[in-house]
Amino acid sequence: MSVFTHLVAELGRLLEPVLAQSATAAAIVLFTVLVRLALHPLSRAAFRGATPAAGCLPLLLQLPVFFVMYQAFSSSKVGGEANELLGHRLFAAPLGSTWTEALGEGGLFGAQGLVFLGLFGAIAVVAAWSAVRGRKAAAVAAEAAAAAAAATPAGRGKAKQKPGAKPGAKAGVVAEVSAEQQEVMRKLGGVLPLLSFGTLITAAVVPLAAGLYLLTTTAWSVAERIWLQYRKERAERAEKAEPTAQVEQVA
Repeated sequence: MSVFTHLVAELGRLLEPVLAQSATAAAIVLFTVLVRLALHPLSRAAFRGATPAAGCLPLLLQLPVFFVMYQAFSSSKVGGEANELLGHRLFAAPLGSTWTEALGEGGLFGAQGLVFLGLFGAIAVVAAWSAVRGRKAAAVAAEAAAAAAAATPAGRGKAKQKPGAKPGAKAGVVAEVSAEQQEVMRKLGGVLPLLSFGTLITAAVVPLAAGLYLLTTTAWSVAERIWLQYRKERAERAEKAEPTAQVEQVA
């Protein structure tokens, strides 16, 4: 934890001439971006799986980082010395304060309370954005799975074979399993995106610094998936356009 504290403190000192008292908050954002950049290869590999649960591994790997962040802004001492990070602020709110403490200082619309409300509003926007895109991605994945199942010999065989025919039994089992998998994907696609709103609950009980980390990493996750989806669609369009171009050249 002392290594993390030292790193954030040094980043804050570099940014202090420009951002003054909010330099440490900016350092936390920068530190989060560096963590996500390091995890980007894993996120890219998870995205290739194209399932509603894609990206869970990078999320799990961030848990130790989040725990260190929480501890760094919850402990009054680090390595036997006074924790210098607790005195830093994001505008009027100390980075080590929680929402309940901010409410005690000036109420919901006090100087500190407004900082937390701004944080909650930003997290809610990102969560809603993530939920909408997650539902769309799940719907597309379910449609692709249904199309793939219908195109298989087993799927075609079920429609052609008579009831009670032995060969059709195996095909029916395959098609039935496929239908069950599609239903699971549909349910996951409806539930998983809503988990993004759980970040609001977490941000309300952890120090402001940890909430800032949650906001940054969640926004990064949504933007990263949009970028990866864009690159995938662009590659697919290029593959479809290439045979057409070759035919035109031959003609």
